Amino acid sequence: MKDYLSINKASWNQRTLSHIASPWYEIDDFLAGQTSLKPIELALLGDVTGQSIVHLQCHFGMDTISLARMGADVTGLDLSDEAIRQAEVLADKTGIAAQFVCGDVYQAPELLGQQYDVVFTTYGTIGWLPDINRWAAVVSTLLKPGGQLVFVEFHPVVWMFDNDFKEITYSYFQREAIEETEEGTYAAEDGQTYQSVSWNHGLAEVVGALLRQGLTISHFEEYPYSPYNCFAHTEAYEPGKFRIQHLADKIPMVYSIVASK
Repeated sequence: MKDYLSINKASWNQRTLSHIASPWYEIDDFLAGQTSLKPIELALLGDVTGQSIVHLQCHFGMDTISLARMGADVTGLDLSDEAIRQAEVLADKTGIAAQFVCGDVYQAPELLGQQYDVVFTTYGTIGWLPDINRWAAVVSTLLKPGGQLVFVEFHPVVWMFDNDFKEITYSYFQREAIEETEEGTYAAEDGQTYQSVSWNHGLAEVVGALLRQGLTISHFEEYPYSPYNCFAHTEAYEPGKFRIQHLADKIPMVYSIVASK
């Protein structure tokens, strides 16, 4: 297998520079006080005042800062050093105290050196990781006894399709790496070319990995929509709920899990 870490780090460094300038992220509204968190995860989180939270794969920190605005003590971690740099700039602009660390998720326990009340990770995260059992072990290690994982992710059925959602291109049980070269990103049609290496992880793979770590799953849900307008041929059938127009509510697009240690 190619060096996926180097490829994806370079890709996300490049994407970050494009994303930070993109209106898709509504950064001006965010700086004015609007949360970047979506209703799904807000409902799962509840009151986080005074809680310690680690946000894994935080990109350039909008959700991390939003959690800190809610009264939590938050640390964000991301592979991209450019994303971490931009996150620190954004936190400085907001005047919100949030910590940021650059590094690979699999090295998080060593890099962070502590445990947390909440491990938080959402939307487009585990697809960049080859080994979900190792990811679940990291989650367990980072959680205090009684702590919770709050996890929201795009559904693996979504990643079976081609970008136009016309053909089933990949297996639900995708074991080998998916190597892609694409123009533009979900947030910016910038004409740039991006290389990436990713994996599709089925629900049983994810749930089984968490159970094998002794975590107790208290919540599991699937949703026929995405709260982000980040796919082709979408329609907003309700405010903040996007689905593929020609597929309507026929496929799940997001799922959520809460698991406790």
